[in-house]
Amino acid sequence: MSRIENVSEVVTINMGPQHPSTHGVLRLIVDLDGETIVNVEPDVGFLHRGTEKLAENRTYHQTIPLTDRLDYLSPLSNNLAYCLAVEKFFNVEIPERAEYLRIILTEMSRLVSHLVWIATHALDIGAMTVFLYAFREREELLDLFEMGTGQRMTSSWMRIGGVREDMPEEFYTTLADFVSRFEANVDTYENLLTTNRIWMGRTIGIGHLTAEETMVYGTSGPLMRGSGVDFDLRRDETYSIYDRFNWEIPVEQEGDTYARYKVRMKEMRESNKILAQALEQMPAEGEVMTDDPRVSMPKHEDVYERMEALIRRFYIVSKGFRPPKGETYQGIEGTKGEVGFYLVSEGEERPYRMKIRSPSFVNLGVLNKMAKGHMLADLVAVIGTNDVVLGEIDR
Repeated sequence: MSRIENVSEVVTINMGPQHPSTHGVLRLIVDLDGETIVNVEPDVGFLHRGTEKLAENRTYHQTIPLTDRLDYLSPLSNNLAYCLAVEKFFNVEIPERAEYLRIILTEMSRLVSHLVWIATHALDIGAMTVFLYAFREREELLDLFEMGTGQRMTSSWMRIGGVREDMPEEFYTTLADFVSRFEANVDTYENLLTTNRIWMGRTIGIGHLTAEETMVYGTSGPLMRGSGVDFDLRRDETYSIYDRFNWEIPVEQEGDTYARYKVRMKEMRESNKILAQALEQMPAEGEVMTDDPRVSMPKHEDVYERMEALIRRFYIVSKGFRPPKGETYQGIEGTKGEVGFYLVSEGEERPYRMKIRSPSFVNLGVLNKMAKGHMLADLVAVIGTNDVVLGEIDR
């Protein structure tokens, strides 16, 4: 026990790193005055793999699977941010069909991530039914990933210059069917929670953040938009082909856990709209990988017939390619906020330096501010509304 100024008897407890509501190996050192939270100090690093250092010893293509393991609930979003950063070195033109496929896979990842969030967040607060419904829809999306890429998670399907391969026709028809039904599923989640007095009692006024505080702490994503900040990289620093779609950016003013819940629920509806438009606008056929020889391998049919194509393919597979000297950064609107990659090239096959801007790490920094003064039981709701993934915090 210790004594803090203006506070009576303070007890320090550990929460995690194996606590079910910390959603990974997150340890919180919590100071309590009775059941009131006086201070929360996150202790991270239990999942550290040295991702940034590993990237310095791999070719640019070999780093793509490492990005899958950051936010493993949304691996294809990480793939996209990394590939866009590398493509900036070359100013590569991406084929139209690949652009649409990238958007489809990224928005599907956003739905998967938000479904896991609402399922576990509701379960933590005591609402079990939503968990069952949300995981039902998540399973459908994971089945689609498996159908298209062979993997339910960590598929590493993006490539520098496009995507690995096109999807089978059944993928598009099954996804169109899912999109047509998903809006009604979100209605079901909201019917269970939005006006539920227990849910409202556990979330309204909990974990409050003002718009100024979100910007001071550098937070992004739903954490920021739930406090009235109308900012989304897909619109405000647009990338890929997001400017071709008609969708809205959900913003709520209250800045509490309930406001962030409403933002994410609306975001699922908006992602569904983007998916519907992408399926409708996508070219019926076309390449899904650039033919720019600086980053792409020759096609198999060329390798079988031309010696120079065989040599070129062997060189890229074994040694990679060399971007020009310089530095680049690309951020995208990930499921939890701005996920970005900063790369420094010395003109070699491997990056001289890679730095990852992970939204979970930045957003965790405001946890103490959100939790201080609330009851210990509310800390579970605050962690849930923060929606962190330890894979990208520890890296």
